[in-house]
Amino acid sequence: MTEPSGDPLVRYETRGGAAYLTIDSPHNRNAISQRLLADLSAGLERAAADDAARAVVLTHTGTTFCAGADLKEAAANGAGSDPKSRTLAMIGAMRGIIECPKPVIAQVDGHVRAGGFGLIGSCDFVFAGPAASFAVTETRIGVAPAMVSLVLLPHLPSRVASTLLLTGRKFDGAHAAGYGLITAAVDDPAEAVAEQLAELQLCSPQGLRETKQILWHDVLRSFDERADALGEQSARLFGSTESVEGITAFLQKRAPSWAEPAPSE
Repeated sequence: MTEPSGDPLVRYETRGGAAYLTIDSPHNRNAISQRLLADLSAGLERAAADDAARAVVLTHTGTTFCAGADLKEAAANGAGSDPKSRTLAMIGAMRGIIECPKPVIAQVDGHVRAGGFGLIGSCDFVFAGPAASFAVTETRIGVAPAMVSLVLLPHLPSRVASTLLLTGRKFDGAHAAGYGLITAAVDDPAEAVAEQLAELQLCSPQGLRETKQILWHDVLRSFDERADALGEQSARLFGSTESVEGITAFLQKRAPSWAEPAPSE
């Protein structure tokens, strides 16, 4: 399926006192492309200035919230695939969610993979439904969760972080809530989001804005200290021979060379 040329990949709507940003990129399972990141950043700026919105809801169409990086874009030739450009855009999007003056709530009822954790990890609340599943899969394609670590590691105990980030294993919403990655695993994420929005309506815009600055102060300081180096690391890894093999194997739906059985003697 080819990429749509006109409609935004993140749709904007204001309702119920919130700005809804809906990731709508079905051609690549809502994967993170440069165009999607640009649309997300534009939506966050619009929401920040929208007087009808006390909060922002980040949600999705389809059965995948976000499949991680657009690996076809990463594997392509040309300026659009430049690793440094992609890493800077991703860091900017994560920081945009954190620095949004309004609480950002992720409404998830689908799969979250790899770079998708950069989005939910930057949100203030995350409610996941029964169809949600999670996996930090970077190591399986020869790269590392460099940039998303900025917002993942503050939520996770160190032993849990080691297990999830080193293995790439899949886990469900109940485990994600137990690990501290999401606010709650719920039967109806839309209902849970509506209840959270009603509670936020009792809070002043100034109070919400200033409290967000307190809550995210240490994470933003880590962005200032480490984002450039982690972005360089991510760009270097995506340009490596091993990641080319991993991405190619993923796109070809085969095991990468390091996962194939060793030849018998």
